[in-house]
Amino acid sequence: MTSPSPRRGFEAFAYRDFTRYQFARVAAILGAEAQSVAVAWQVYSITHRAIDLGYTGLALFLPALLFLLPAGHVADRFDRRRVILTCYSLQLFSTGALIFLAWSDTKNILSIYAVLFFIGTGRAFSGPASSSLVPMLVPEAHFVNAVTWGGAVFQFSNITGPALGGLLFTFPLARLFPGTRLEGAGIVYVFTLCSLLWYLAMVSSMEIRPGRADHRATTLKAMLAGFDYVRKHELLLGSISLDLFVVLLGGATALMPIFAHDILHQGPRGLGMLRAAPAVGSLAMGLAMARFPMRRRAGRRLFVCVSIFGAATVVFGLSHMLWLSLASLAVAGAADTISVIVRSSLLQLGTPHEMRGRASAVNALFVGASNELGEFESGLTAQWWGAVRATVIGGVGSLVVAGLWAAMFPKLRNADELTSRALRVPDAEEQEALTGL
Repeated sequence: MTSPSPRRGFEAFAYRDFTRYQFARVAAILGAEAQSVAVAWQVYSITHRAIDLGYTGLALFLPALLFLLPAGHVADRFDRRRVILTCYSLQLFSTGALIFLAWSDTKNILSIYAVLFFIGTGRAFSGPASSSLVPMLVPEAHFVNAVTWGGAVFQFSNITGPALGGLLFTFPLARLFPGTRLEGAGIVYVFTLCSLLWYLAMVSSMEIRPGRADHRATTLKAMLAGFDYVRKHELLLGSISLDLFVVLLGGATALMPIFAHDILHQGPRGLGMLRAAPAVGSLAMGLAMARFPMRRRAGRRLFVCVSIFGAATVVFGLSHMLWLSLASLAVAGAADTISVIVRSSLLQLGTPHEMRGRASAVNALFVGASNELGEFESGLTAQWWGAVRATVIGGVGSLVVAGLWAAMFPKLRNADELTSRALRVPDAEEQEALTGL
């Protein structure tokens, strides 16, 4: 790896492969976020049932649950770049299937769920490989800068993607080209297909060849050691489980088509705005945290931000005004960003090097459960109680969880500095948790 003279603040972009990878990620995330808006609107337009929106999240989450351990094993045993290319090729063909279903004006949502399952499978295997690839793109001295820019790229795409999906959904293609049968969701899926082609081209052009990371035989006991390690350490167990239950209860992403259509009386563009609002708050808070980093009282700040997230969710559920709904979602996104920074630091700095991969795999399972499975939970409760009541109860539940976890995990509540020295557990405990290896 060469050592060019980087511009201050842009050190990571001095490396060709990192730059190409970020351009690839922008396209892929834009396409995925736009596609999620189109799928949600298409499914709700077919059935007008909240539970069916929940099933879309379940279809995406099940592969992560089923393939968690083999996905981590594949990322360590095979060339990570080839794993990524294979997984995104699967997503490419899956998006092609969505285009066909939209073109044929299908009313069979089971076929949509089947395609989403294959998309989720590609994501389940590409996630560990992608996260493991980034440290190989830049030298260690610029790794923090790379992570910072990676987060900024993600938030930018997260903001733009849903809004772009809403705009493309309403694009008058049939008016411009009479006779075409592709409109609405189909137009969005074509855009996603193009974004995936761009991603594959960029990753294929990267010079890095990671090869196999681990040549040792892998046993089930070794793969499960991450669960045992997290279970025995209060900081990790408390932070990961806190995120699981708060987002599981307080997440309202799956219900946004209902709020946009039935409560706020907005179309696909309004749905795109609602989906983008949390990312706007998150990006703003991320930039503020970069300028004014957190130094002390990390645990207390974590619980305060989780409480703000729950309160903002309650406001969103009760709102009948678009501006208030957008503001509450932005506040929730900003609060969640601080929570993510604390939890990520606890995971990476509080875990020994030899356990980070498996501990990260456990974290990925919990994050997936809180997001995709949370969408299923939201759809189910909305089917029982209605979207507004389900969202408000979920926000109140998040506040209750924050209070209970603050009492149950005093070490997490009293966590102070986000440094490896302050967060690492005693060596004796580490050795005890590693005995399964």
